Amino acid sequence: MISHNFGNLRYFTFESFPHEKISHGIFTRLGGISPDSFSSLNVGESAGDSRDNVVENRKRIFQVFDQSVDSIFDVWQIHSDKVKFTNLPRKSGTRHEQADAILTDSKEVSLFMQFADCVPILIYDPKNNIIGIVHAGWQGTVKRIVQNAVKYMTDRFSSDPEEILAGIGPSIGPDHYEVGKNVFIEVDDKLCDIRSEVLITKNGKTYFDLWKSNELLLLQSGVKKIEVAGICTACNLDEWYSYRLEGQKSGRFGVFMSLK
Repeated sequence: MISHNFGNLRYFTFESFPHEKISHGIFTRLGGISPDSFSSLNVGESAGDSRDNVVENRKRIFQVFDQSVDSIFDVWQIHSDKVKFTNLPRKSGTRHEQADAILTDSKEVSLFMQFADCVPILIYDPKNNIIGIVHAGWQGTVKRIVQNAVKYMTDRFSSDPEEILAGIGPSIGPDHYEVGKNVFIEVDDKLCDIRSEVLITKNGKTYFDLWKSNELLLLQSGVKKIEVAGICTACNLDEWYSYRLEGQKSGRFGVFMSLK
């Protein structure tokens, strides 16, 4: 990944993505106005930060790309396998639709999602000019949400998986993501074909590798052009929010993507 600074904001982009065709950024927690545990570029309201802070922080992110926040399309992320395609922004004040993968082929739309340990996966079909962001926590991963997003692109737009670019962004890494019996059972059942590669047992504890899981799921879908950030949010609290380490009061970092 490539790191960038815009004023006090710090964000990352994927080296393999064509910057002349798309704008994208995975933003750290730096450069916002939120206080205390939300410090400082928190883009989520669910943990108790004020709406005014969140609105200002989102505005700062959109300014990096010279985009109006009115162009935003975001959803209520529910750890599902649901994919939503749009060619229109979400109107201010309207209810969020529920989904965990969002796609567009419109230059009038800025896709936006929020994260704190779950995996942000960015996808781009250069032939059909389609972009997408996928939110994959452990539940979305075992539900194969990233495969659903690729399937949506191939079914609706005849996208060629071998042409799709994918970027697996910062999230909790395998060394920090210890899981209990309930997650083990779900992975063992739903990801039985790859479980030996993504469940790690050491010192009597089990760890789930979300990075490897989603990389393998992409490969199964025929996507070969994959860039993995390898940045652990739980290892770097100075730059990232981590729900696992910070709990209910953790902020959320923003991920932006739009077509040029």
